[in-house]
Amino acid sequence: MNFYKLSLILFILIFSFSIARAGTVYSVEFFSPSLVRNWTYTVYLPEGYDNSELKYPVVYLLHGNGGNHNDWVINGKIEITLDRMISSGEIPPVITVTADVGTGWYVDRKEKFESAFIKDLIPEIDSRFRTVADRSGRFLAGFSMGGYGTLRFALIYPELFCAAGLINPALYDPEPPESSSARKVGIFGDPYDGDIWKSLNYPVYLETFIKKNTKLPIYIICGDDDYFNIELHSTLLYEKLRKAGQPAELRIYNGGHTWEFASERIGEVLKYMLFLPSHEAK
Repeated sequence: MNFYKLSLILFILIFSFSIARAGTVYSVEFFSPSLVRNWTYTVYLPEGYDNSELKYPVVYLLHGNGGNHNDWVINGKIEITLDRMISSGEIPPVITVTADVGTGWYVDRKEKFESAFIKDLIPEIDSRFRTVADRSGRFLAGFSMGGYGTLRFALIYPELFCAAGLINPALYDPEPPESSSARKVGIFGDPYDGDIWKSLNYPVYLETFIKKNTKLPIYIICGDDDYFNIELHSTLLYEKLRKAGQPAELRIYNGGHTWEFASERIGEVLKYMLFLPSHEAK
C-alpha cells in the first residue's frame, strides 16, 4: 500500500470518528404562556441520543446581557467543549439548553422571564426530550447576567436543581457599578432604581435558602482582570455560602469579562457539577 492510500484511509477513519462523536445542535420555538408569545431556545443533544433509550441530565446555560439562545454556541463554543469532554469521558453525555432572554435579566419585570424559565421552559424540555426529569439531573450555569440568573434560580428553587456554576457573575452587592448594563436596560427601573435592584438581588433570598438546608453545590469562577471587580463580589458570596455550611468552590484566574474567558472555563464548571460526590448534593 502506497503512502497516498494509507494517508487517505487514515484521514477517512479520523474524519468518520470525529463525525460519529459529534453531538447535534438546533433551535426550537415554542409558545410560552408566561411570556404570552413564542420563545426560542437552542439545545445540544449528545452523540447517540437518537439511537438510545437513555435519559440524560440537563444543563441549562444562561447567557449574558444582550445575548440570545445561540450565544453559548457562537461565542461560548459549547458544542466543541461538550463533544470533546464527552468523548474523552471527562463528563457523561448531557443535554444543554440555552433560552433567548436578551436583556431580561431572568426576572419578572418587563417580561416574565423567571416564570417562563421555571414554569414553561423546564416542562417543555422534560416533555420533548428524554431527560432525568428531577432535581438529580438538572443543573444551571451562567456567564455575567447569566450568572446573576443562575444564582437567583438556585437559591429560590433549590428543589429543582442539583448544582450551579457561575462564571464572572453579575452579583453586585449592594448595587451594580455605574458602568453596568443593569443600570441601563430598564429592567430595574427606568431610570434605574436601586431599591428594585436590591429587592431582586441574591441577598434577599440567601437566608431563606440556607434555612431550607438543601445542599446545592455552587462553583464560582472569576477573572482577575474583570473591569466590574466581580472577583470581590464573588469572594463575598463564597464566604457567605461556606459560613452557612453550603458546599462551594471559588477559582480566580487571569482573564477578563469576556466570552473567551467563559468558553475556556465552562468545561471546569461542567466537570465539577456532573461528577459531584453524591453526599454533597442531597
